[in-house]
Amino acid sequence: MDFNRHNLSNEQLLDLYKKLLKPRLIEEKMLILLRQGKVSKWFSGIGQEAISVGITAALDKDEYILPMHRNLGVFTGRDIPLHKLFSQWQGKKSGFTKGRDRSFHFGTQEYKIIGMISHLGPQMGVADGIALANKLKRNGKVTAVFTGEGATSEGDFHEALNVAAVWELPVLFVIENNGYGLSTPTNEQYRCENLADKGVGYGMESHIIDGNNILDVFTKISELKASMQENPRPVLLEFKTFRMRGHEEASGTKYVPQELMDLWAVKDPISNYQTFLKKEGILSEAQDEAFRTEIKQEIDAHWAITQAEPDFVADLNEELNDVYEAFDYQEVSPSNETENIRVIDAISSALREAMQQHPNLVLMGQDIAEYGGAFKITDGFVAQFGKERVRNTPICESAIVSAANGLSINGYKAIVEMQFADFVSTGFNPIVNLLAKQRYRWGEKSDVVVRMPCGGGTQAGPFHSQTNEAWFTKTPGLKVVYPAFPFDAKGLLITAINDPNPVMYFEHKLLYRSIYQEVPKGYYTLPFGKASLLREGDQVTIISFGAGVHWALEMLDKHPEVRADLLDLRTLQPLDAEAILQSVKKTSRAIILQEDSLFGGIASDISALIMEQAFAYLDAPVVRVGSLETAIPFMKTLEDQYLPKERFEKALLELIAY
Repeated sequence: MDFNRHNLSNEQLLDLYKKLLKPRLIEEKMLILLRQGKVSKWFSGIGQEAISVGITAALDKDEYILPMHRNLGVFTGRDIPLHKLFSQWQGKKSGFTKGRDRSFHFGTQEYKIIGMISHLGPQMGVADGIALANKLKRNGKVTAVFTGEGATSEGDFHEALNVAAVWELPVLFVIENNGYGLSTPTNEQYRCENLADKGVGYGMESHIIDGNNILDVFTKISELKASMQENPRPVLLEFKTFRMRGHEEASGTKYVPQELMDLWAVKDPISNYQTFLKKEGILSEAQDEAFRTEIKQEIDAHWAITQAEPDFVADLNEELNDVYEAFDYQEVSPSNETENIRVIDAISSALREAMQQHPNLVLMGQDIAEYGGAFKITDGFVAQFGKERVRNTPICESAIVSAANGLSINGYKAIVEMQFADFVSTGFNPIVNLLAKQRYRWGEKSDVVVRMPCGGGTQAGPFHSQTNEAWFTKTPGLKVVYPAFPFDAKGLLITAINDPNPVMYFEHKLLYRSIYQEVPKGYYTLPFGKASLLREGDQVTIISFGAGVHWALEMLDKHPEVRADLLDLRTLQPLDAEAILQSVKKTSRAIILQEDSLFGGIASDISALIMEQAFAYLDAPVVRVGSLETAIPFMKTLEDQYLPKERFEKALLELIAY
């Protein structure tokens, strides 16, 4: 192996050697402990250390790195105390995830490292968001994100590279091509000769680098970093390397031909660099032994600290309280000056108010800039706030949701507009596995609002008409808002943007231009978890949200003899259980109306809540009314049959007569 020292001093060369040696010696220790049954699982990076060590050494300590399983050199290169790492791997309370996740599935703002999730691909989109924040700050910082050759087959890889190229984001996309995705060889994963060749398709600079040569890695990254500070852009890097052990230790390496193992064994990044340093007279035997002794003593001392930690004691309150970031709701009372506007105008007004209130708020979505969005809600925003903050996106929901998470990590607020709520399915993974879990997993908020134009009644058919709130109400870590009136739509959206937690904000398309109300001008907030009592009566409690509220009002106007409490939930997570139970205990009857198909919807949970906590007060069974168990159809006669409006009238009258 040829090493070119370039202009590096002897001190720099030795420092890189020590940085290489540390993760290797830690791994050797972990493999011994694994055989002794003292470590439960291990993902080995032996043979690949030069990549993570070289990149980390070339970047500033305040530049974010998003590593993977086999990048121990990133963590040691940032000088994380070893006992913190050991406690994390052992599931100790003092670990970065308080025992809630394992190995390298964590992040730390202190060391500017954002760990992986098992879905792999979305972290590349997170890197886009972090880099976008750096670009908006104009701080010249570079972001590095790691992935393996296996994850390059994921759609998130394509989406993230495309977004980075279009937005000219300063991201180093690092592919560690070690020949196998678990056991699947590269010839069964892709057909291009080199993964770096894919850069051409994105209009992106790309390079192939010997991933086992620490000096090639360090000097190339240093060169690119300096260049990207002057000319911000993404760069795709394919590092040729090899994994000398199994995907994780239990899987072994029997699927790898022995001749391939032998070939890469002689390319070991540490032994070859050690030979070079000794040959050049830079490293002596005594120095080498001293380095190893010092590192081993550090490992043993820190392992002892971890072992001395008390046994884990579960704390129920702590578990529940760590799902959401604390939110100090600030009530801002509405102005007395009002205007008669529609739901769509109220949402637009809320966005304008929030953009003025939060200079770090960024809007992202398909066609939302000059065009103003599919429903013209952001019409005129570019002229007022500029294209840096009102950003058209490529059609790639997953990468944009992930990027929103990255913006949040790097100090921004983000709103993502789904052109239609139906399309959130292609961004579902980062919502439920990144946004929802991040606070619980490692204490980092996800300050993102996802706007969801939804609902039927407009003959838009199966792909543009769903009201899919139930996908998210069952996911801990998400908040779900679903207003039915302009006043609520504005105040609740402003609160959603203020809230540092991820919020799914549903906007019913049928209500956009059909419902008017006197709405206060200017900035005001409304609290989450507070239902609105629209009608009062003692016969029955009607519980609904969104368009269902208006169907219920229409039915009550049609049947003035019905004396009903009508509760508009307004937010589904958090849910105003107190208002529901209070009303049901008064009326002794309850009917729940949702637009979503019935099975698995939130009406089922509300019904269960009433049965469990107010059963003794009931004079009749709790009734649920929802749409048919089909996709939502296009033709009006079919759509009318699908929606529950007419069935609700019949069910309501039958319940009262029970």
